[in-house]
Amino acid sequence: MSKIDLLGLEGVPQEIITKILDGAAEMKKVLLSGKKKISLLEGKSVFLMFYEPSTRTSSSFDEAAKILGANAISLAVSPSSVKKGETLIDTAKTLDYMQADIIVIRHSVSGAPELIAKHTKASVINAGDGLHEHPTQALLDMLTMRERWGTFKDKKVAIIGDIKHSRVARSNIWGLTAMGAKVTICAPATLMPAGADTFPVTIARTKDEAALDADAIIGLRLQLERQDKGMFPSVSEYHRFYGIEQSVIDAAKKNVIIMHPGPVNRGAEIDSNSVDGVHSLINEQVTNGVAVRMSVLAYLTGKLDEFLKPNSQKRKVMPL
Repeated sequence: MSKIDLLGLEGVPQEIITKILDGAAEMKKVLLSGKKKISLLEGKSVFLMFYEPSTRTSSSFDEAAKILGANAISLAVSPSSVKKGETLIDTAKTLDYMQADIIVIRHSVSGAPELIAKHTKASVINAGDGLHEHPTQALLDMLTMRERWGTFKDKKVAIIGDIKHSRVARSNIWGLTAMGAKVTICAPATLMPAGADTFPVTIARTKDEAALDADAIIGLRLQLERQDKGMFPSVSEYHRFYGIEQSVIDAAKKNVIIMHPGPVNRGAEIDSNSVDGVHSLINEQVTNGVAVRMSVLAYLTGKLDEFLKPNSQKRKVMPL
């Protein structure tokens, strides 16, 4: 069987997304059953290569691999061989000789995971590359939504914030539209990507317009260093025009859910009342992140079907 990579959600069919979400729903049952470990990926090696700082994503993949029984190896890529001039292709070949089964990579350059994938036998997972995509974040967002709705058909999702620099926004746009949802985006002109009008989305002029009748609202992390580059005048003014607050929630549907990829800049992209309010599923997203990444690891190694079969290994849990 040819290896499978997860480099993005653009072009990924509904059937595959559904299968991964179905797997994640079952993985979550294992995750919530207590401190457990299953042997589904016993003997597999998962290498974590994070060229950018990460806490949630890297620890989530690490936990997911270990729960499934795989060996999880975190490579200290920033201070070591990269500074000695080792290229991504060199690294990929080295990991092949180390018998890597899966490589999880986050990189500041768009396309870096694709380059790795072309030069390794291991399956590659994009954990965020440049301004391109962050597919597992979108998948965990979709799992969180599906748990509430059951279906994406005719659901409206508003994505508000720094669309231009957000790989999370791009993966959500491709994934949600593939699943049948309608996506509306809203951002300052300086933070709206060129060619946004070619995306399968509606572009709103104001945050209240974006939120009108929305079933879900996703806030995006504001990179505060953008202010120094003149992309918005101040945090307070940004929040006034693009921050999620009660007026935005009031414009949406009664049971709207509020989401955010984290970490949250309270008072910038979203106020504290909205973060901690009854509509917020931000903490639930963290749990779902582990479940989704478990499902993705199983899918790429060809083990997800085995896991989903009745009376499969998923029932055979053992203490860590």
